[in-house]
Amino acid sequence: MRAVIVAIGVAFLISLLGTPIAIKVFTRLKAGQPIRAEGPAMHQGKKGTPTMGGVVFILATVIAYVAGHLALTTLPDAQIAQVEPTITALVLLGLMVFSGAVGFIDDFLKVRKRHSGGLNKRGKLAGQILVGAIFGVVALYFPSSMTDASGTATNTETVGSTTLSFIRDIPFLEIGKIGSVIVIIMVVMAATNGVNLTDGLDGLATGASVMVLAAYALIAFWQYRHWCADPNYPAGEYCYTVRDPLEIALIAGAAAGACVGFLWWNTSPARIFMGDTGALGLGGLIAGMAMSTRTILLLPILGGLFVIITMSVVIQIISFRTTGKRVFRMSPLQHHFELAGWSEVNIVVRFWIIAGIGVAIALGLFYSEFLAAVS
Repeated sequence: MRAVIVAIGVAFLISLLGTPIAIKVFTRLKAGQPIRAEGPAMHQGKKGTPTMGGVVFILATVIAYVAGHLALTTLPDAQIAQVEPTITALVLLGLMVFSGAVGFIDDFLKVRKRHSGGLNKRGKLAGQILVGAIFGVVALYFPSSMTDASGTATNTETVGSTTLSFIRDIPFLEIGKIGSVIVIIMVVMAATNGVNLTDGLDGLATGASVMVLAAYALIAFWQYRHWCADPNYPAGEYCYTVRDPLEIALIAGAAAGACVGFLWWNTSPARIFMGDTGALGLGGLIAGMAMSTRTILLLPILGGLFVIITMSVVIQIISFRTTGKRVFRMSPLQHHFELAGWSEVNIVVRFWIIAGIGVAIALGLFYSEFLAAVS
């Protein structure tokens, strides 16, 4: 727990203190956010607000991960099972950094062209597929090599699983390695686009992501406390067969702390936007969390707000193309309520409540499964 707390604190401070520096740098570089002409009229006042702020909390998360590992070296020898950086960290941070890199290219092109159209849809899609495929393969082909004092393997799990999962792996839903890589790619695409579509109002995507990441920190730490690979865990007790849960908790906590620090400056009226850099980076990390904690089918509940907002866009497109009529005044959903007269702050707070409800339901399902099993 000490390492997770250290990572959260370091990430929060770096993000809180580093974001004002980023605001000055991006303002000097004239890296302002272009606003779509067809968007809500009230958004035109946000034109020129510095973007690409996701660089700050992505960097803060990586640095905090290193700090958390330094804290691990002070633990008793019996608990230093994950002091060395692992493939799990490589996959999770890799998904965050490289998904963020795809978003950075998009933001850079927007700023350079002074237009809201950045990287084209095919380019962005290709980038998401490539990142998902690379780290999906790494997640499935590098098993853990943890051994006990006698040299006996205590954990040979991979970061990802060849079985679909809900609260844990579902034994009868075996899909093989190729199928699993495809699923991972789909989850990365869904999560990155879901967070990106939600990032339309000041602080909305940041606050919702904090809740989801905090939930994954709790889930992963619970798995660490009831980990099948822990030699000190009572034999025969109900446990979780995952790889490096403390690593997962540390990274999730660090990312949540970094987002809280960023939210200080990103809340209404925002002084900086996360841009596609931050939105795709967070989406990639959230997808990695679902994969590594073996909760892929729980993610739509945990990230319920992202699902609702994404579906509003899908419904709008299908309706307009088939009937010529729009279901919403504008999509994504948050803009519909803006045009209905709701204030930006009201929409953000109410959508945060929806996000919190999804997180609460998902955590309830996760914990109730454990209670049902041990009883």
